[in-house]
Amino acid sequence: MNRRKFIGLVGGAITSRPIPANAQRAARVRTVGVMMGLADDAEARSRVMAFEQGLEREGWSLGQDLRIEYRYAEGDSVRMQALAKELVELKPDCIVGHSTPVVAALKHATRTIPIVFVLVSDPIGSGFVASMARPGGNITGFTILNASIAGKYVSMLKEMVSQLARVALMFNPDTVPDSGTFFSGAFMEAAAKYKVRPIIAQVHDPAEIENTITKVGGETGSGLVLVPDNFTTVHRELIISLTAQFRIPAIYPYRYFAEAGGLLSYGVDAVDLFRRASEYVSRILRGADPADLPVQAPTKFELVINLKTAQALGLAIPRVLLVGADQVIE
Repeated sequence: MNRRKFIGLVGGAITSRPIPANAQRAARVRTVGVMMGLADDAEARSRVMAFEQGLEREGWSLGQDLRIEYRYAEGDSVRMQALAKELVELKPDCIVGHSTPVVAALKHATRTIPIVFVLVSDPIGSGFVASMARPGGNITGFTILNASIAGKYVSMLKEMVSQLARVALMFNPDTVPDSGTFFSGAFMEAAAKYKVRPIIAQVHDPAEIENTITKVGGETGSGLVLVPDNFTTVHRELIISLTAQFRIPAIYPYRYFAEAGGLLSYGVDAVDLFRRASEYVSRILRGADPADLPVQAPTKFELVINLKTAQALGLAIPRVLLVGADQVIE
């Protein structure tokens, strides 16, 4: 066989060889849905950026082999249900759900599409997973704070305000786990321990927020505690403004409250959880079953203290808190 004929035969064999199945899969564009429980604001964008950067580190390229569909579900449950249905109808390969009410809406809309939740407090009690180690269905993800955090908030307030006589736990029962009972048990126990009068303050709209804070601020020695709650996050500017007006020391669950003028925040690093969520999404896109991916706990917590607000309230922040702070705003 001469050289030219040999090369022709080899070349023909190479070009006619079927493309491996794994190469065909790599060429397919995957779709990921993301449903946020926030407005499309700076805070939401910082989380989205961390998520997208995480996917790129996992080897995915936006616009090439990956497409992301975002929905922002700020608002009532009816809107969340509608957006969840809309997202599911796109038939994405995986959906990321931010917060308990969002994941509840997604669960109602699909039992087959894999869902990775982020910033959910009680995934077992909310009916999302069978257990932390073996979720067992189409949902897994990343939790935030356990119920005991509400008690820790009371103890931190007591450290800062020695004359603390009453403290209110404010939340919207429609947007927190178990209508608020998930957090209220530890809150009540801590209130009894520190001999302060507990107030359970349920709010459903801005007017009720204003009424609650006005009443709390009408008595000296009062404090306010907020737990992770989409509703209070959406209305954080109003809450921070009213607590300043009525000179109420308050503790918040996320750093952006303190950065916006709140006294103190202690909670998980939400941006870090979105970054970690990208790892689970990538594994699912490559064939992992969410039923076998254990629910992950937070690994990074942040304490942020706003000294300017503390000075305006006439409070001296204990040194132990200042030393342990991740950020002190002056």
